[in-house]
Amino acid sequence: MIIKQLSIFLENRNGRITEVTKLLGKAGINLTAFSMAESSDFGIMRVVLSDPENALKLLTSNGFIVTLCDVVCLFVPNSPGTLSEALLILSEHNVSVDYMYAFAIDDMARVVIRPNDIQRCVEVLEKSNLKLAKASDMYYF
Repeated sequence: MIIKQLSIFLENRNGRITEVTKLLGKAGINLTAFSMAESSDFGIMRVVLSDPENALKLLTSNGFIVTLCDVVCLFVPNSPGTLSEALLILSEHNVSVDYMYAFAIDDMARVVIRPNDIQRCVEVLEKSNLKLAKASDMYYF
């Protein structure tokens, strides 16, 4: 299924990530997955969290530049080759991946995917009998 992700644009300066996590923590918003990408001037912190809409309001009201977008989270066994099999299915159906990040807990990995066509991605993965996370699967373990 489709889940919500925030992309937070951060200046490359000391303590900026701490500011984000402190605000979220004080608001009781749980951060369950994130990825950081950086350039020389700024970084993009992509996050999946327990309350994306309120996190968006909170962060923007505190001066952060934030966007909300849809992503897909795929469950794959945490074993060699399983991710490549899923990605091959997407490639064979002309679904491109803009970016992705993953994390594993025990024997299952969760792969957050931002595809070029989210509806087609969901359709292809579901027809291939691959397990997609629901929002509740991501936000609370």
